[in-house]
Amino acid sequence: MLSMLGAAACNPFAPALEEGDAFGDLLGDPATVEGFFTNFRNAYELRDVSLYEPLIDSSFTFVWQDFDNQIEREWGFTQDLESTRRLFQNASLIRLQWNQIFALDDLVPDLQVRVVRSFNLTVTLDEGDVFRTDGNVNFTLVRDAPEAAWRLRRWRDESEL
Repeated sequence: MLSMLGAAACNPFAPALEEGDAFGDLLGDPATVEGFFTNFRNAYELRDVSLYEPLIDSSFTFVWQDFDNQIEREWGFTQDLESTRRLFQNASLIRLQWNQIFALDDLVPDLQVRVVRSFNLTVTLDEGDVFRTDGNVNFTLVRDAPEAAWRLRRWRDESEL
């Protein structure tokens, strides 16, 4: 009889709450470098500009090598948001995997770091075309105070397309 009472009290559709943060793997702590990278990946994979924009500093610069013309090119905050918005709108699936960190340099202790990290990126467009790339990002992250969220100030793309 006691076992039947225990079984009746157990509702499989309302499991017990677990200790800790249920979203711990989804939401990164924006005050840590690894949390920044988690949130960046989530913004890309969810294709959500509202998650991406807070990660970008207002004085942001994106730098890449134009291999066809053998020159370095760059764009700023507004161009990056528009480009990212178009990417997110035209993609049906984005997978971003962060890999090894090659360099993590404190440029200004607790306020500015440079991170060089490898990645794998797969973008599936709505038409079905699939683009895969890998390489390294060279990020400069900044924040206003040691407990504040990291923001991306400079992104140097070190991929070879």
